Amino acid sequence: MPKVPKLAQSEWKVMRVLWASDKPMPAYDIIQKLSATTDWQPKTIKTLLNRLLKKGAVRFKRYKNLYLYYPLLTEAACVKAESDSFVKRCFDGALEPMLAHFVQQRKLKPSEIQELKRILDVKESCN
Repeated sequence: MPKVPKLAQSEWKVMRVLWASDKPMPAYDIIQKLSATTDWQPKTIKTLLNRLLKKGAVRFKRYKNLYLYYPLLTEAACVKAESDSFVKRCFDGALEPMLAHFVQQRKLKPSEIQELKRILDVKESCN
């Protein structure tokens, strides 16, 4: 898998459209999907696709007169890279203060607390 580049928030939106599709998509379809949730012009979306091409996050293949775009990176790989970067920048790479911060700052439902406990129990049993 290629090195995961830093993605801008707008690029994440484009990538999410591509990840949601099980096949390569023409720019027209990407523009249609993003037009439903953003006020971006088609030219803006094409610019974002070109940025993602240059970063190595997507590729295209030609089919007749269409360029069909598809992701080179998985969503999981991008989320991991972004999460690792966030933890390093904001918490000096330490998970405990990060987790404590979010647990203390957010209102959690009992079901969310139970799920966090379950995840930690599974993690503890694997060590």
